[in-house]
Amino acid sequence: MTELEQLTALCEQLGAARAQAATMAAQLLKRAGQLAVERGIAREAALSHLLNLLVKGHAGEVPKEFSGPGENPPATESKPPNA
Repeated sequence: MTELEQLTALCEQLGAARAQAATMAAQLLKRAGQLAVERGIAREAALSHLLNLLVKGHAGEVPKEFSGPGENPPATESKPPNA
């Protein structure tokens, strides 16, 4: 089984339709190559990082690198005076 086929199967297991899973897998591989070059890291390390983000995103978790400084809770809707 090729790397692309393995990633496609993983994306399907996470709920993507076959065609969408194949597209996602191809994009993951392409981005892993880009990150490896940009950051000077091994392609496998870049792919591992992306897969970690994928799994956390699927679970509804926000990785630390995506949370802003001093995350503020969403603003509550306030009513104008005398409303």
